[in-house]
Parts: sequence; structure tokens; C-alpha cells
Amino acid sequence: MPHGYVALVLHAHLPYVRDTEDDFSLAEKWFHEAVTETYIPLIHVCQRLNRDRVPYKLTISLSPPLTAMMADNLVQEHYRRYLERLRELSAREVWRTRSDPRFHLVARMYQDLFESIYRTYLAYGGNLINAFRELQDNGNVEIITCAATHGYLPLIGLQREVVRAQVEVAVNNHRRFFGRPPAGLWLPECAYNPGDDAILRDYGIKYFFVDAHGILYATPRPRYSIFAPVYTPAGVAAFGRDLESSEQVWSAQEGYPGDFDYREFYRDIGYDLDYEYIKPYIHPSGLRVDTGLKYYRITGKSNYKEPYVPEWASFKAHTHAGNFLFNREHQINYLAGYMDRPPLIVCPYDAELFGHWWFEGPQFLESLFRQVAGLAHQPFTFITPSEYLERFPVNQPATPCMSSWGNNGYNEVWLEGSNDWIYRHLHHAADEMIRLANQYQTAQGLLLRALNQAARELLVAQSSDWAFIMKTGTMVDYAVQRTKKHLLNFWDLTRAVDNNDLDPEKVQAMEEANNIFPDIHYRVFASTN
Repeated sequence: MPHGYVALVLHAHLPYVRDTEDDFSLAEKWFHEAVTETYIPLIHVCQRLNRDRVPYKLTISLSPPLTAMMADNLVQEHYRRYLERLRELSAREVWRTRSDPRFHLVARMYQDLFESIYRTYLAYGGNLINAFRELQDNGNVEIITCAATHGYLPLIGLQREVVRAQVEVAVNNHRRFFGRPPAGLWLPECAYNPGDDAILRDYGIKYFFVDAHGILYATPRPRYSIFAPVYTPAGVAAFGRDLESSEQVWSAQEGYPGDFDYREFYRDIGYDLDYEYIKPYIHPSGLRVDTGLKYYRITGKSNYKEPYVPEWASFKAHTHAGNFLFNREHQINYLAGYMDRPPLIVCPYDAELFGHWWFEGPQFLESLFRQVAGLAHQPFTFITPSEYLERFPVNQPATPCMSSWGNNGYNEVWLEGSNDWIYRHLHHAADEMIRLANQYQTAQGLLLRALNQAARELLVAQSSDWAFIMKTGTMVDYAVQRTKKHLLNFWDLTRAVDNNDLDPEKVQAMEEANNIFPDIHYRVFASTN
């Protein structure tokens, strides 16, 4: 039996953005950047490990809004155009920097990167779900889901029907894309509300994740702390986030991503180069934005930056992977002296950290797997939560406390002065949706379409992303506009339903603008008793 286990978990999520009028939408650019810098590079890492037969295990949570965008033809076309502009820009940059060896090597690096990403994107027909499903079927990657629109369940779940709808839609969406039900569900923001586990159980979910204090303050206190899961009263396993490994990767001050040899995220040629030269590759309005080509390394804590050296950064990624391995080995050796089973270290991270925020993150992951596989004596074994539960089906019963992984560990990020106004509207709309779902049990035709669209509008309005953006102060107007727009659409539809005054053209326009969850049925909001 292994001395201990490490479960690496990446949560991939973006808010649902699909702009039918603008193929250079600033909000849709979140998706473009994440695909280029995180999702396809992670696919490449797994493909290389599979090719070289390197043993590894990785759990990836793909949220339903993210999979909806990956599968959408319009979003795929917008991304293809974005990537073609990147390819053109990188080719021009190779030519522009040809006499400057400090930057020419970096320009060539970007050109090679974008060309490989373009080839992969075309190989899967623009639908990256096919790539992730291929990795899943290979057996080394476990794909799990998240709540339907990443709704912050403790705050939007005043009505149990809302939580049930978020879970049912997510499970159905996952089964449609990946050919099997999800074993696990990533609670949005790791936010657990006691009692929600019963709904997870009803939909076949075997496990979820909480922050460390969710387990540490469970009732009763867990014997193995966060180094083994607990079974909730509903029989669903709750895995706790390890604090030590999180700090080493998350922290910009103390963690690996802050190393001075790594690429500087906040220095981009979209702002540095001559306006007329860079104009075709920034926003059509003339607004300077990030292009993704960044030529400097972190260097230090001042604004002075030195050119990026890919070889140095790769060496640091390899070194930090070795340090992570060393620390997990010593952590497991220490814990094993106090436990009568192999300790489990759960390491959950936002997927976008790897590649987007921390450019060398995918290299770090690949090096970590390769270094562990290359050791004669295995210090630990990588494992997925499902595999752990198969090996250790008996776990302590306990009720995790209400918690999240947000600042200070509870609800304050998503419920404070900038965003608290949204919840009375979400709760009121949910009451109305539940009433309609109970009232119309067998709707057909235009009425069915209108009720289904009302369910979509409410679900997207419930996304935790809008409250988070309001709190952080970035693109606040956009987050407010999205919240209000979906709620206004919802009320327009429900009033028309009640007044028997549905306009087919208006319903169709809303369906085309917000086409997430094409198979949804409004009865997901119906009361169960």
C-alpha cells in the first residue's frame, strides 16, 4: 500500500458569455485567453504524458457554462478568429524583433505556442469537449461538474428547489457531453451549506470539496483532520483543501508563481508598442488590451522589468515541481506517524492559475508528474477522489460547517455592500419560477419554450460571477448589466405567460441570445412534495 496519496484537482470555470453581435467582445475575451493559455496547454500536458506512458492522475472540474461555450458554434468561430489574429501578430513580432536577441527568442516561443494551439483546436473540430472526453476515456483524468451556472448555493438557495435545479441541470449537462454521470461536483466557491449534500446524493454525486475549515470545524471533529474525507449525513464524501500545498502554489508573495524568473503577467505589448502597429490586434474601439504576448519577467517588486528568458523560467518550473514533491513527501511522512491509514493531501486550484496567471504552471504540473514517476521509491501516489473512495469506502461520519474558500472563509465576498442588492431579486424570481413550474405540468409549444427560456434566464442571473465582479471592482457595469438583463428577460417572459400574451419573435430572440442548456426543462424548478 502507498505511504500516502495526493489528489490534484483543477476547477475550470468562466461565466457564460456569448456575444451574438460582437466577435471581439471584451467579456468573451476571458474565454479566448483561458483556452489559449490554460485549457489547450493542459490538454497538451496530458497528451504528452499519455504518449510517454507517464503515470499520472488528475481531476478536472469543467463547469456547465464553460462546456456550453466550448460546444457553441458561434463561440468556436469567434475563438478561431481570435487565434488567427494571434498567429498573425506573433509572426509580425518574429519579424519585428529579428535584430533584438533579447526579445526574438520569446517572440519565436509565442509563435510556436500559438501554432501548436491552432493545430490542436482544428484537430478537435473546434470543440474542446472532445479533447477532454478523450482524456477521460483514457483513464488518467477524472472529469467532474459544478453547479449549473456556478451559483453561490448558500445565498441563492433560500428555496430548496433552486439548489435542486442547479444540481440537476449540471448533472444532465455533464452526462450529455461526457457520456456518463459525474462522480463529483465542485461546489461553486467551495461554498457548503449543511443540507445541500442530500440533494447531491439524490443526483448520484459521490463527493465534493470544501475549504479546510469546513472539515476542521465539522461536527463531530474529524479524527484525521483534512487528510481523509468525511461522510456527510446524506452519505456524500466531503474532501478538505490542504492549506500547506495551497499556499505554495496560490500565494503571489510566498508561492512559486511570484518567482522573479517567471513571466510578468502585467506587462503586455498591447500597451507597450506603438499604437498604429498594435491597433489591428487590440479592441476595435481603440482601447488597448492585453494581446497575450508578454516579453518581460517579474524581475523584482518594482516597476523595472528585465526581458523574459524561457530557459530560466522552465528551469524554475522544474525546480519548484521538485520542491513541491519534496514537501508533500515530508508532509506525508509526518502525518503517517499519526494515522492508521495513508494520509491524503487534497490540492484544489482554479485551473486558470496554470497558464493564464502563472504562465509556467502547465510546465510545473508536467514536471511534477514526470519527477514522481522517475523515482525508484515512490514517495506517494497520485489519485482521484473516486479511486480513493473505492480503496477506502469506510470514512468517519461528520457534518461540515457552513464555509467557502472566499476571503475570511464564509459569505462576505458574495454578500456585502456592492452586491447584496441582487439577492432579493433572485429570491423573488425563484419563487415565481417555482410557482410556474408547479402550475404548468405539461406545457407544450410556445408556452414550453417560454418557460424553458425563463429557467435559463434565471439560472444565468444566479451565477456567482456577477456578485464576485461587483465586489472586486473590475467590469462592474458589465456584471450589473448582465444581472439586470437576465432578470428583466425572466420577468418579461413570466408576465407574458401569465397574461397569455407570448410573442414568438421575442421568445426566439431570447433563445438565440442565451442558448445555454438546450435540453433544459423548466420542471427542474418544480417542488418535489
